[in-house]
Amino acid sequence: MPSTLGPAPAPEKPAPLTVAGRPDTLSRRLRQIRHVALDMDGTIYSGGTLFDCTRSFLAQLTGLGIGYTFLTNNSSKSVQDYVTHLQAMGITTTAGQIYTSTNATIAFLQEAMPAIRRLFVLGTTSMRTEISAAGFSLTADSSADEPDAVVVGFDTDLNFSRLCRAAYWIKQGKPFIASHPDRICPTDVPTVWVDCGAICAALQAATGRGPDAVLGKPAPRMLYGLLQKLELRPEHLMMVGDRLYTDILMARQAGILGVLVLTGEATADAAARHSPPPDLVLPDIAALGDKLKAAHNGKLE
Repeated sequence: MPSTLGPAPAPEKPAPLTVAGRPDTLSRRLRQIRHVALDMDGTIYSGGTLFDCTRSFLAQLTGLGIGYTFLTNNSSKSVQDYVTHLQAMGITTTAGQIYTSTNATIAFLQEAMPAIRRLFVLGTTSMRTEISAAGFSLTADSSADEPDAVVVGFDTDLNFSRLCRAAYWIKQGKPFIASHPDRICPTDVPTVWVDCGAICAALQAATGRGPDAVLGKPAPRMLYGLLQKLELRPEHLMMVGDRLYTDILMARQAGILGVLVLTGEATADAAARHSPPPDLVLPDIAALGDKLKAAHNGKLE
């Protein structure tokens, strides 16, 4: 999906991680990690099923003195929804530990398009409520209620009338903003969850226009914001996820360590063909915990 509008200028891209002019060993890079940015769906759980290794992995991070933040492109839920969702799975967390593509979309609109105040949002009630709470006015499914822009997310409440209304305003030339590019959302039920990227593809086919800006992963602003908030250098942060074209690409663009786990969308074959490859490809986060422990104990080279 093309993008003609982009986020506010990002900080200068960090140089590749090196020690004394030579590439870092894996062990040294893992020992430098102070914080882990964790994708959620496909990485720590699938749909409503928490992976068996998740709680022990998070406890292992804490034991090693490594913090963590949950990052997700899934804009169907609000930050508070995720706090509740994780707590129901037995993971205690706070709103400050969660950053979603809706948060990234709101920040982009506030920073890069401050004149836009009225939005037609093709998204869930949770997404619309969060955007409204940030000070934006939401327009109705009516040609008489004109928005300044159209925002599209992962709309699990999608209905035909609102899809057509979004297409109408896009066709009229309104800025077209996508919360994230994911085409499907991982699930543990026997179906395909059509995600924001696929909805945007339908709108593009109908209107001849792709999104003017695509937020969320792989746009590196999510990680730049985390580095700034936590006062970390790029070599201190690791991104862990299950998607090559979002999680791993974002890590590469932000200059941080990117770890692919094979519990979600990506396969080992796809990872082997991907260029540039992830820094690490592992079966799950349990294997990552083992590598971090070994590196901290000086047993990984």
